[in-house]
Amino acid sequence: MNALLATLQWYADLGVDEAIAEEPWDRFAAPQRAGPEPQRAGPEPQRAGPEPQRAAPHPALPQPALPHPAPPPPRAAAPAGDPGLAAELAAIATLEALRARLDRFEDCALKATATNTVFGEGPDAARLMIVGEAPGEEEDRQGRPFVGPSGKLLDRMLAAIGLERGEVYITNTLYWRPPGNRTPTPAEVQACAPFLRRQIAIIRPQVLLMVGGAAAKSMLERDEGIMRLRGRWAEYDPGGGDPIPALATFHPAYLLRSPAQKREAWRDLLAVQMRLLASGG
Repeated sequence: MNALLATLQWYADLGVDEAIAEEPWDRFAAPQRAGPEPQRAGPEPQRAGPEPQRAAPHPALPQPALPHPAPPPPRAAAPAGDPGLAAELAAIATLEALRARLDRFEDCALKATATNTVFGEGPDAARLMIVGEAPGEEEDRQGRPFVGPSGKLLDRMLAAIGLERGEVYITNTLYWRPPGNRTPTPAEVQACAPFLRRQIAIIRPQVLLMVGGAAAKSMLERDEGIMRLRGRWAEYDPGGGDPIPALATFHPAYLLRSPAQKREAWRDLLAVQMRLLASGG
């Protein structure tokens, strides 16, 4: 049992998010009848003449076998939220005012269980903005994003492309730590989304880097895992201007557990560096 759980955890860490059957499944094959056709209630009506000869049916052509069942329909997008709050936040022009409004926000239950609000840190006009998933235990204690072992690795990753932590704005999709570092619920992410969107609109970075599958999936409104999302440029539109180039990569905490993936993360960082250079940074 322990070996099975370890294997499932390994698949989850790799971003495996769908199961594929080993045998092809013909979805277009006619279903079998559950039983004999029911008898008619009365006598069959008399026909006016002999029944015309029917052409022999053509044999059914074989259907091409599908490699695996068709994927489920895409998940419905989360509701837009309170339009009154969105309009209120759109009028906020500074990070200080946005933080003050977040301090008065009471519609996310995580706030009651967290020690500190982890709003984010960095310059208001940062060229690069990094968004993770949620604060952890150490982040909750210090009120700062990406501290501890994963934060130190993130600092080294930034230094590898010529950036210091103080040049980059860093935040999360959630501003409060989920108890026990559990996975955030869609409702919790949605509650914080208007603030994050306005935070990005105020900073207006040249490049947006989403670290970890949870952050990438929620911000891009996609269902794929990080293995499929990483390394592919997308656009994030916070409103109030042109969309921002956005790239997903692995979370530093995952890289600490899976150092073999650092090569792919390095490629993502080089792509960010080239995009910043192309933008004049």
